[in-house]
Amino acid sequence: MKDVLIITSYFPPETGAASNRMFHLANGLQKRHYNVSVITPLPNYPTGKIFQEYKGKFKLTRIENNITIHRLWVYASNSNNKFLRLFAMLSYSFSLIWFFIWNKIPKTVIVQSPPLLVAFTCMFFLRSKKRKLILNVSDLWPIAGLELGAFKKNFSYQLLEKIERFNYKKAQLVLGQSEEILTHIKSIIPKKETFLYRNYPDFVVPKVEISHPTEEPIKLVYAGLLGVAQGIFKLCESLDYSNLEFHIYGAGAEQSKIETFIANHPELPITFHGEISRIELHKALLKYDLTIIPLLNRIYGSVPSKIFEYARLGLPILYFGGGEGEHIVEKHQLGWIANAGDYQSLNRALTTIKKTDLNIELKEKIKKTAFKKFDFNNQLNTLKL
Repeated sequence: MKDVLIITSYFPPETGAASNRMFHLANGLQKRHYNVSVITPLPNYPTGKIFQEYKGKFKLTRIENNITIHRLWVYASNSNNKFLRLFAMLSYSFSLIWFFIWNKIPKTVIVQSPPLLVAFTCMFFLRSKKRKLILNVSDLWPIAGLELGAFKKNFSYQLLEKIERFNYKKAQLVLGQSEEILTHIKSIIPKKETFLYRNYPDFVVPKVEISHPTEEPIKLVYAGLLGVAQGIFKLCESLDYSNLEFHIYGAGAEQSKIETFIANHPELPITFHGEISRIELHKALLKYDLTIIPLLNRIYGSVPSKIFEYARLGLPILYFGGGEGEHIVEKHQLGWIANAGDYQSLNRALTTIKKTDLNIELKEKIKKTAFKKFDFNNQLNTLKL
């Protein structure tokens, strides 16, 4: 039985795309008879506080679903202060170095990136001719940070670019969640071995309840991180509610602003449901007609994993983020497109969608496409570690 170590900054019981992605990878490899272990921080995302069950612990090792999980100390923070965020990343890096010194590390290691500095710590301290380092790149940093306005092209940015190049160079194999990511990596290191590893979900789909079309408003839903990049607060302000209800699930930096906006505008049909478990969310989403996947700014290399998750549920998508994600929704006929960042385009798209369009036939068609084209097991079977 081959030993595989996965090093990630996010893992259940934390919620979100990154946590789900790494759990599915670990679980999928374990089912294929790999001896899987995971190193991850003590759970703290997205609140920026160590979860109650794990408070006061410096390190915790448990076996969960036949996977050995090492949870290490981290200075937890989701502060907007760059120095505090940097210290949080460095604290996890220090914990990793300590772990590397005192523990035997398997010959096959999968490292999640971003965070860039955490990935660098792993690639630097674990580099060896006898070890296969696999870098799993889900977003392109520092480019994404530049596009989001978090970085400026200065000395610090140039340093991060050097770290990025180092990480790619030391990896024997790079997994990328989008074609854009792989193109970027090849532009830096042309002969690097790469593999397109999409964020396909792996879950049992709840039974779809058959609903009959009515003249009621369209029930639009967003579920996920309420962060700056998603722009849900701006969405609340800009949507045309003439034939629309807007339902929101999740947590994050914009949550208080969204709750305040809803309280100050009781005339608008917006409901905030808070954060619920992923299993409960999947059941809840089936009550809605249409989901929206927004990005405030188009981010090169980014393909929201919600596309694949919602398609598996058979939920029609209104995509509002541009880039490769837009191409996937169009190509596979998963729903409708609005020009990224153009709220007039978004509202125009909504006026073209009728309640009767969002019927069981469309949902079943989307679901069949997802099972055929976005199959987690087929993808993992072709990945050779």
